[in-house]
Amino acid sequence: MNNLMKTIMGMGAMTDKVIATDFLVSTKAGIRNLSFALTETTTPELRTAIRDELRNAVQTHERITHFMIERGIYHPHDLSKQLEIDMQITDTALQLSEEH
Repeated sequence: MNNLMKTIMGMGAMTDKVIATDFLVSTKAGIRNLSFALTETTTPELRTAIRDELRNAVQTHERITHFMIERGIYHPHDLSKQLEIDMQITDTALQLSEEH
């Protein structure tokens, strides 16, 4: 087993935080990109398809957000607690990149 896998397996819940946070950030970027694409589209069929994807992305964002809140990973109403979590996630990501 390589060192990265050993490190990840030993980090348990912290790895979940890193993965969930990355998924949330990626989903937000997707929503932004789909919104931009929707404003640039002129074909009705393509506009419908992009609108459907945007709706799915927003629903995914909501599910990820609830998952993170329920597990204490995301604190949108407590900025000091969220900063503490963000610093832990950043430290973990830096450790993973240094060890890899």
